Amino acid sequence: MNIKEAAEITELTNDTIRYYERIGIILPVPRRANGLRDFDERSLNQLKFAKIMRKAGMGVEILREYLSMIYENDDATVPARKILLTEQAELMQEKINEMQAALDYLVHKVDNYEDHMRVAEKRLSK
Repeated sequence: MNIKEAAEITELTNDTIRYYERIGIILPVPRRANGLRDFDERSLNQLKFAKIMRKAGMGVEILREYLSMIYENDDATVPARKILLTEQAELMQEKINEMQAALDYLVHKVDNYEDHMRVAEKRLSK
């Protein structure tokens, strides 16, 4: 399939897909005789995985490091891969905790709007 179709399936932009290939997040995509990319199942799986990891907050450099270990296909890198994923999961949990605290604060303000927020808003507008 061509890049447009791959972009539609993965909900990534053409530019993002080209960038991921250029920096090694996905392996080189097979090409047709005319030089156009011909995305296969492996390429799509790599793009989908990269998208999930980015949504999880993994930075491009960390993702590239992790995937380079996978692409080496060396079981000796498994412990390093697990450490990297564990670190990323811990960072994500910290972000979730921060967002949960902010949500709790906001819900408290809504629940106590008349008693508290109206008074606070008046102080903001004076």
